[in-house]
Amino acid sequence: MSKILVIAEHAEGKLNAGTAKVLAAATQIGGEVTVLVLAADGAAVAAEAAKLAGVAKVVVADNAALAAPVAANLAPAIVELAAGYSHVLFPGTTFGKDLAPRVAAKLGVPQISDVMAVHSASSFDRPIYAGNAITTVEAPAGTVVATVRLASFTAVAATGSAAVEKASVSVTAATHTRYVKLEAQKSARPDLQSAAKVVSGGRALGSSENFKVIYDFADKIGAGVGASRAAVDSGYVPNDMQVGQTGKIIAPELYFAIGISGAIQHLAGIKDARTIVAINKDAEAPIFEVADIGLVGDLFTVVPELTAKL
Repeated sequence: MSKILVIAEHAEGKLNAGTAKVLAAATQIGGEVTVLVLAADGAAVAAEAAKLAGVAKVVVADNAALAAPVAANLAPAIVELAAGYSHVLFPGTTFGKDLAPRVAAKLGVPQISDVMAVHSASSFDRPIYAGNAITTVEAPAGTVVATVRLASFTAVAATGSAAVEKASVSVTAATHTRYVKLEAQKSARPDLQSAAKVVSGGRALGSSENFKVIYDFADKIGAGVGASRAAVDSGYVPNDMQVGQTGKIIAPELYFAIGISGAIQHLAGIKDARTIVAINKDAEAPIFEVADIGLVGDLFTVVPELTAKL
């Protein structure tokens, strides 16, 4: 039977929603699932993790060196506690992608990236060529270290009641890496990667001031706000809003692509969205080939009218 260790991502004492999606992948692998919380004080995060369905137990390791999410400090702690586990799973976020390669290297095994489907305990699907093809990979003998593509899994419900255990780790802060500070955009809008509805704007907006049209519409329907790479490169919005192959991969229930032509890199980030709505004045824009609903029109006329009618 598989023994699966899921590494919890958290910030400011709260569990990241992506952890519940990693647990969905772990459940499909089958076996006993443990969630590992690494922090200076992880009691609150561990309590959240214990409520997730499919969790057999939660292990919380408190250590002052683990106060900040620095991979150089976290990786040795994970390796120390991963003994006896057949799988070590990470969310396919910046956190997971930074940490998983270090853990795999220390364990002496290859890493599997962006698991999007589970066939067995050692066989997985992952996207290649910007999501235009899917390859099935077979993990070799040894511990399976993998990141999970969050857009491909539905979060497990908070219906569990797992036991919480304490563990100790002999980890000291790395001398070659130093945590300075964290700068993050604060917003009252839903998080882009976990939002059920997302509204994205493209280069057609023309300026950062014009993005107010997108913000107003998104706020009206309670949606997260994203952008194409062209809009980010043009300086209209910060890069943490970028959706696509080199940005954030998302899978909302409803996705609005406004003034976005539909470059292949952008489509790679939204292909798992349940319903895609495109608004563009160019009737030949590639985005209409993947859209479930398309509206040809000037966004500066159409979007304010939609906002007013809601």
